[in-house]
Amino acid sequence: MFDLSLFGRLNFSHTKPTQPPFGPGRHYLGLSEERDYLLFVPESVDPTKPVKLLVLFHGAGGFPDKILKFFAEHAEREGFVILAPHSMLVTWDIVIGGSGPDIERLDKALSIVADHFDIDPQHFAFGGFSDGCSYSLFAGVTNGDLVSHVIAMSGGFLSVFMQHGAPKIFLSHGYQDEQLPFERAGKAKAEKLIEAGYDVHFVPFEGTHKLTPEIAQQAVDFFLDRDQPSSGKD
Repeated sequence: MFDLSLFGRLNFSHTKPTQPPFGPGRHYLGLSEERDYLLFVPESVDPTKPVKLLVLFHGAGGFPDKILKFFAEHAEREGFVILAPHSMLVTWDIVIGGSGPDIERLDKALSIVADHFDIDPQHFAFGGFSDGCSYSLFAGVTNGDLVSHVIAMSGGFLSVFMQHGAPKIFLSHGYQDEQLPFERAGKAKAEKLIEAGYDVHFVPFEGTHKLTPEIAQQAVDFFLDRDQPSSGKD
């Protein structure tokens, strides 16, 4: 019997919390002394109601704060929680060679968050930039019966071993991306996901390989269902 975590499958399930909620602020979850996960809880979150959760995976060589800074103000204004993982190595395990320690740590972190907050299953997203984009697609499509949205920004590849559920997918990519060419890494990936039956909102933009405030705003609107995704090519 295969261990499905080797294919990126999470053991996590939606359960009711048994512990008091985390208070407002930044909280490290204690998964390791270094490269820990960061949980950002805004003042605006109401812990008595189901909490919207956005999980954000950084790019290669990055760290939680590098991607968190683009979304923290949105979280404060809109009242959602952000979980910002830190990869065990310089980038995510699936990018290096296969699912393993990062999916295990993600499982543990989500269980910790769910023990303190009632996670809203209709607003539970995996998102990321660059290598983090590839990881959000991998983890989101593999666990699409758990997450409602995938926010994939300027990623390189689509590596999925199994599909579950049907999360809505936001996909952005710069026409002038100098690291990951638009036609191969952006447009072709969107077409594959659409052909596979996913509801894809594809956002090409004028720009290079970077995360911009404008894309972050569109991603948040998508996460909050302000923009309804389309199942065709934009």
